[in-house]
Amino acid sequence: MKEIPVFLFLGFLDAGKTKFIQETFEDPRFDDARERTLLLVTEEGEEEYDPSRFVVKNYQLEVIPQEELNLATLTMLQKKYRPQRVVVEYNGMLTLDKFFEAMPDGWMIAQVMTFFDSATFMSYNQNMRQLVYDKLQYADMVVFNRFAPSYSQEEYHKVVRSASRRPQIVYEYTDGQAVYDEIVDPLPYDVNAKVIEIEDRDYAFFYRDLVEETDKYIGKTVRFKGMVAVDKRMPQGTIVVGRHIMTCCAADIAYSGLVCLHASVLPLRLRDWVTVTARIDFGYHDIYSQEGPILKASAIEYAQPPEEEVATFY
Repeated sequence: MKEIPVFLFLGFLDAGKTKFIQETFEDPRFDDARERTLLLVTEEGEEEYDPSRFVVKNYQLEVIPQEELNLATLTMLQKKYRPQRVVVEYNGMLTLDKFFEAMPDGWMIAQVMTFFDSATFMSYNQNMRQLVYDKLQYADMVVFNRFAPSYSQEEYHKVVRSASRRPQIVYEYTDGQAVYDEIVDPLPYDVNAKVIEIEDRDYAFFYRDLVEETDKYIGKTVRFKGMVAVDKRMPQGTIVVGRHIMTCCAADIAYSGLVCLHASVLPLRLRDWVTVTARIDFGYHDIYSQEGPILKASAIEYAQPPEEEVATFY
């Protein structure tokens, strides 16, 4: 089946999604008479589309109520219009897993753009953190509309980076100026040290950076404190060492561990806390069921649990 690219535009009401999509459909660079385009709208905001200004002509617009957003509905629209690309204006109060579960076979996420009203963003983040995080974790670009000169780019930057280091960040100022975020995110440890020392408070940053940019860690030696996971199915000399990480809120706390090969004689048991010194390699392991970072420990010692057993990005 030929893959159909899906362009997702995310954000809460009055964040600027409709305006951006309107401008996109007015842009000749987005027009291709040969491509049938399906525009799906999952909410009705204050701003409406003006199709008379669209340059894109080969399109169909469908408004889908929340209760009808499912596989059956999208499959029906797929058969009806046979789109070659799909543009989605997504309701900010819905989590993305609802859309992912409704996607027909062949639909492929091509780009995710998230929009926020800068004036209300911090309030949303404080009161509906899980929904905000949901709109950040897959984003390729985050746009803060109506950004006032009095706002701190660094504060907004930190919220985005706590969810993902991937997206570009754009601040659309109230005078119409668009400024790209150029804030550098230094790691809280020295990745070029002979032994990379990971403080207890920094495990979440270390784990995410290791998973996202494994290549720069291969061959390096690291030391950190973690909790042991082990069971009888693991071969002798193999454990998993990691921490529980809270990315967004208590509901998403998950154990994030690394395969560790060792020659220690310690009777390591489930939930033991240890300090591990290990060289980082990369390869396939059955525990991952794919390739991933593999620790080859030179030392393992029992340790006291950290003051905060759940690691965070805060």
